[in-house]
Amino acid sequence: MNFRDWATRVTLIFLMLAALILALLAGKSTQLQQNTATPSNSDIATWRQYPQIQIQSEINQGGKAQDIGNFPVITNQSSDRYITTQAFAKYKPKLEIAAVHPSNYGERYAQDMNGLPIKNQPIIVLHETSNSATSAVNFFQTPHTDENVQASYHAIIKLDGTVLYLVPPEKRAFGAANSVFDGAEGIETVQTNPKLPPSVNNFAYHVSLETPPDGRGNNFLKSHSGYTPEQYNSLAWLIAQSQVPEYRITTHKAVDRSSQRVDPLSFDFDKFLELLNTYRQVSPVYRAQK
Repeated sequence: MNFRDWATRVTLIFLMLAALILALLAGKSTQLQQNTATPSNSDIATWRQYPQIQIQSEINQGGKAQDIGNFPVITNQSSDRYITTQAFAKYKPKLEIAAVHPSNYGERYAQDMNGLPIKNQPIIVLHETSNSATSAVNFFQTPHTDENVQASYHAIIKLDGTVLYLVPPEKRAFGAANSVFDGAEGIETVQTNPKLPPSVNNFAYHVSLETPPDGRGNNFLKSHSGYTPEQYNSLAWLIAQSQVPEYRITTHKAVDRSSQRVDPLSFDFDKFLELLNTYRQVSPVYRAQK
């Protein structure tokens, strides 16, 4: 074989490999676009079941935490499962909003890693910060390239009852890594990344209570002094704006499969549910339709 023939064959092989690589990249790009495609009406309806943020431009602009005064909330429609009460209207917690670095949250996927549609109904997962709210926000505002380190909540309830909004509800906060929700029809979890274990993040709204001072700095505590009345009231007020039923409200400890998460410690679920039922009730229209 002369040099010209050899060079021609090498060139053809190179071109074939290049075409194959381009085809694989195009296929991966198409799958990514499908997973993060423009949300459908059903997707939007699902997101609306979470507590909503009316003013989201502050997050997108990357601003620091700030007081946003009397925050306008979305009024529940009469056809919804739940409507808010007069007690809800009278309670006025302080509201703040803070930026989270884009590396610490992502899109809610329409399909899992195998291309199967994701149809899970929303859940709410309760956490605690383990340190101060300021410390948590600083961590969420720090860029993280390691996917095993990335983390965020949708909201934090401070010790004084301030509701701090972090990640918009239509986005996927990285609140629980290896996790599964034990629902009425079996276990629920979604894997969107082959390098990471499945989790509930794609259909979860994560809200965290700021840990009291006596519970900070010790990962082996089994209890602490608990949460303030203001925290319980603000947590119930926030979740009263959702359409998520009680049986789909859970804790980080309950969904965790790493056997490392025990939060929120010393949480009084009965107290929380009593307040939640004070701030919202089943819509008469929904009750009549059942």
